[in-house]
Amino acid sequence: MTDTLHPPRAGAPADAQPTSAAGGAKKLTRSIGVVGGTLLTLSCVTPASSLFVIVPDLFADLGTATGLTIAVGAVLCIAVAFCYSELGTLIPSAGGEYAMVGTLAGRLTGWVVFVLSLIVVMIVPPIIALGTADYLAPVVHLSTPLAGAAVMLLATLAGLLDLRANAWITGIFLVLEVIAAAVVAVLGFAHTERGASALLHGVTAGSGGTSQTVAISTMVTGLAIALFVTQGFSTAVYLSEELENPRRNVARTVLWTLAISTAVILVPVAAITVGAPDLEALAKGDIAGMVTAWSSSAVGTFISLCIALAIINAGIVMVIQNSRVLFASARDRAWPEPVNRAFSTIGRFGSPWVATLAVGVPGAVLCFVPVEALSGITGVAVTGMYLLVAIAALFSRRSRHRHIPAWRMPLWPAVPVLLIVVLAYVLWQQTSQDLLVTGGIVAVAALYWALYLRPRQQTHWVITVPEDERV
Repeated sequence: MTDTLHPPRAGAPADAQPTSAAGGAKKLTRSIGVVGGTLLTLSCVTPASSLFVIVPDLFADLGTATGLTIAVGAVLCIAVAFCYSELGTLIPSAGGEYAMVGTLAGRLTGWVVFVLSLIVVMIVPPIIALGTADYLAPVVHLSTPLAGAAVMLLATLAGLLDLRANAWITGIFLVLEVIAAAVVAVLGFAHTERGASALLHGVTAGSGGTSQTVAISTMVTGLAIALFVTQGFSTAVYLSEELENPRRNVARTVLWTLAISTAVILVPVAAITVGAPDLEALAKGDIAGMVTAWSSSAVGTFISLCIALAIINAGIVMVIQNSRVLFASARDRAWPEPVNRAFSTIGRFGSPWVATLAVGVPGAVLCFVPVEALSGITGVAVTGMYLLVAIAALFSRRSRHRHIPAWRMPLWPAVPVLLIVVLAYVLWQQTSQDLLVTGGIVAVAALYWALYLRPRQQTHWVITVPEDERV
């Protein structure tokens, strides 16, 4: 059954339960354990696509300081993971951040988190999918938009299947990703051009073949993207309604995913940093080209194909995750009734099929427009989302929430307080354009909340949390 953490509607019986837009409580099927959940969550982190698609841009700005920046970001993510683990077991909902934050810190705050997650939902999958064409080039030549759209449509079709089938599909792809990352690490360390001390002293290519020191402020700015590199560990909370025994398994999945993904990304980054022929080659971030130079064209082709599979894998899991967000928002009646009925519809395979199409099809269309121009705001959106989750964690042990069985983080409340301070500073260091664009989107969403959701919050919008695992 479902239970709202807010008072029942006026005139309703004391034991009345909230209903979905379709007229009854909507539930997803619990079908996976820690292993399946970790495979799916790791696939959303998709270490290989982060390594080969996102990290090259960091090499351009941070040079040899890239690994150190990602390491600092990973340490911050430990604190973030603690917050997600506690809140995800306290409030196990497919709505993820917005259900957790909305329940603990207020509905407006929860709605802002939902909008920030929606930015990531709509922008990140097509951006990653657009990288497919370059890595498929050794075997087939496709235009960049066409390859990206094909990946999004394939991911959408896979997302219509049940979660157990997708755990196997993404698990197989994930093995290939890890193999590719391991090959890069071995080749990079085998062709060392500079000592390990380079990892602690940030320099990058300057003009005329010179080198220049990477400023601390540049590293702080890069932290927003570094946080995004391992961001997918939060997928575990979106899967909480489909995980067996979520009170125990959500935390395990979050923490295992963060540890494994950090290792899979950081080790190859260190190898590339010390093995790149020169700083200019490092700044270009052509990892496949470096692999070919270190070995042979055949190995380079293998790595390129593994990267393409990693991108497809990321697309599948992002579509799965993001469709659950829309499903939860519709079940909680956050939209006009026709939209709620559509997004809360569950298909024969146990997946929210309309919500899945609503994520995947627009993503395919976005591959034909210059969506890359919006990529700068994703780091701001992720950092802001983490900040609000940390704020919500400060309310996780007040009143009745204190007595609900859940995984509890160590060093509370010091962990969320420190996280709030650091993330606020990271946001402050972002470009004004990215902050203004993100702030504008949030302002429009807040207006929607004030004019539509707030007047209906007692009779219309509810935040539902499945309680079949409460002990």
